[in-house]
Amino acid sequence: MPPADFRRRPFEGTALSEKKPNKAARTATRGPGQLDATDRRILSELRNNARLTVSELAGRVNLSQSPCWTRVKRLEESGAIEQYVAVLDHKALGFANTFFVEITLDKHVSGVLDRFGQMLADTPEVLEVHLVTGEYDYLVKVVVADIEDFDRLLHERFYKIEGIRHTRTLLTLRTLKRSLSVDPMLV
Repeated sequence: MPPADFRRRPFEGTALSEKKPNKAARTATRGPGQLDATDRRILSELRNNARLTVSELAGRVNLSQSPCWTRVKRLEESGAIEQYVAVLDHKALGFANTFFVEITLDKHVSGVLDRFGQMLADTPEVLEVHLVTGEYDYLVKVVVADIEDFDRLLHERFYKIEGIRHTRTLLTLRTLKRSLSVDPMLV
């Protein structure tokens, strides 16, 4: 039988097998996209600082360590947490210019799309690729050191791909907001 203060100190004085199922364990079967307020707080905290220890995270979301760890593992397994990353400062790395390239393809056949997709995947300066609606087919985010690097990238990589009909380039003057994911506490 667990001690009376079990909820405050989950491992003290008892074996794990003796513990009553906590709320995190009871909600472990929750389907994708079904997040409760505690899950959202955990995701929000990790979104802001993925280097938090379980102890620090648990304190911030008002849980003990064990239920917090269980919830984080469940969020990872469900895909709600896709990965943990370090966000790099492009300017500090010498990539001071960000361009968006709108690309229209001549044909939308499998071979052209596959070659185009592979080229983009093999280009380290390409950060994001979006298939979009409207006048263009793709919106591609690129970072480079300077305009000469961008010109080289266009001529040595992009323009050598069969099937590109038209491109339009936008140079980013200033980034007003940059996020990798939405904050689940604000939406």
